[in-house]
Amino acid sequence: MGNWIEATTFADLLGYMADQRPEAEALIFPHERLSYRELRHRAVSMARSLAALSVGRGDKVGILMPNCPDYVALLFGITMLGAVAVPINARFKRDELGYIIEHSDVRVLVTTDLIREYVDFVNLLQTCYPELTASNPQYLSLVRAPRLRQIVLLSEREVPGVIARSSFDALAEGVSASEVMHRQSQVRVRDVAFMMYTSGTTARPKGCLLSHETVVRNGMAAARRFHMRPTDRLWDPLPFFHMGGILPLTAAIYSGAAFLSMAHFEPETALEMMERERVTIAYPTFETITQALLHHPRFSETDFSRLRLVVNVGTPDRLRAMQQRLPHAVQVSAYGCTEGGGVIAYNWPDEDLESRVTTQGPPFEGIEVRIVDPQTGAPLPPNRPGEIVFRGYCLFDGYYKDPEGTAVVMDAEGWFHTGDLGALDAAGRIMYQGRLKDMLKVGGENVAAAEVESFLARHPAIKIIQVVGVPDERLVEVPAAFVELHEGASLTKDELIDFCKGQIASFKIPRYVRFVKEWPMSATKIQKFRLRQMLIEELSERT
Repeated sequence: MGNWIEATTFADLLGYMADQRPEAEALIFPHERLSYRELRHRAVSMARSLAALSVGRGDKVGILMPNCPDYVALLFGITMLGAVAVPINARFKRDELGYIIEHSDVRVLVTTDLIREYVDFVNLLQTCYPELTASNPQYLSLVRAPRLRQIVLLSEREVPGVIARSSFDALAEGVSASEVMHRQSQVRVRDVAFMMYTSGTTARPKGCLLSHETVVRNGMAAARRFHMRPTDRLWDPLPFFHMGGILPLTAAIYSGAAFLSMAHFEPETALEMMERERVTIAYPTFETITQALLHHPRFSETDFSRLRLVVNVGTPDRLRAMQQRLPHAVQVSAYGCTEGGGVIAYNWPDEDLESRVTTQGPPFEGIEVRIVDPQTGAPLPPNRPGEIVFRGYCLFDGYYKDPEGTAVVMDAEGWFHTGDLGALDAAGRIMYQGRLKDMLKVGGENVAAAEVESFLARHPAIKIIQVVGVPDERLVEVPAAFVELHEGASLTKDELIDFCKGQIASFKIPRYVRFVKEWPMSATKIQKFRLRQMLIEELSERT
């Protein structure tokens, strides 16, 4: 018999498991847990309320919240209706948030203030939309976001023009559960389920359109790669506005396992949770999180006896060191990008240590990966570095409202050009070796240099701005800005930093600022690699 492929919609995963394991734990947060039955009930209730707000097939619903059970219920509730979930980076500030709300065409935006110490999203929205006041609640005709019809606040705080939780929940009475089920039955696996924003090499984040098939099949593939069982308990602190949150969630739901998360990563709370809940799979992924756990005083006292698998990415030396700290758990690595549904390859747990620290494993079944010459596009043999390209069911459906940008990365044969440097070993395992793109990776967050440059260029004193990434022990890489001022203008480092605060996410704000009058040039372009090297040499001389 040949292989057969499972494919279903995102919401159907939950429906099936709620029928099979209704009382099993589905979600565990530090202060709340839900069974599969309770999660489905909450998701259906969310869908009923959204349907009462006229959300239908293809409509965009934005989510601006930290991780919480309501977030998960919303993801399932939105997609039950055939609508598109738009998770928004909870670290975005006024400039970025305003852009995403406008560009994504969200019809309804759902937020919360239940975790006020994290960020006051309502206040942030009010800074974006000053029209949202008691004197002018008719924000429905906002010029900047003409498609936005409602803002829902999942708390009892009363804000003019905003739907409070009690009112939102009451809306569910106007739409039956059977109507939601009917709509859910009409959703196709190739319909768009999520629009995930990712920073590319352009000045603004791009909206990646991901189908149900892309997300669900990748989640199934991850579960198989991890040998997941209903008894597994997967801990993942990564945010749901990142595929590093949604993909493991999908794998856990498919497996009937428990998914554990938290609103904001805090190492001591995480260690206590992992021990108390007897976590079997940990998904810290990024070095910033892993290192915070490994170097916390409580780490050596934590009982990890149930932990069998850890997902991390990093340099081979770092991965070896992390494996030594958790000798009884198998560490695997990953390769992927948002345009491929988050991850397209993990190591198999039974690969030897050398393979697991030097490669990211073979691609999932149904995904083809090639290494090509970046200049000619010609395929390269094993162990020859070049650009990583791939194609298959996992491919996104393009960048939202950007056919030109989509055409740049997709060739005529359907290969997605990642802009990443890498190779394939003789066994077909991916070996990621860096980036061809002008992109920074700050503590696990993608940051496009052009996006930061575009924002800083608004400052009236700045004539030319160039942003590069320089190595950082804690965050792997941080932004550095090289600035040429207009003649007669003045600007200090502190003034430039203050210009950024509250306008762009803190991880995008330049750590280093250097003022220049001359630039290292090729025939026509500024040579960024020389700027980066100059700063690295300067910093190394200080140490």
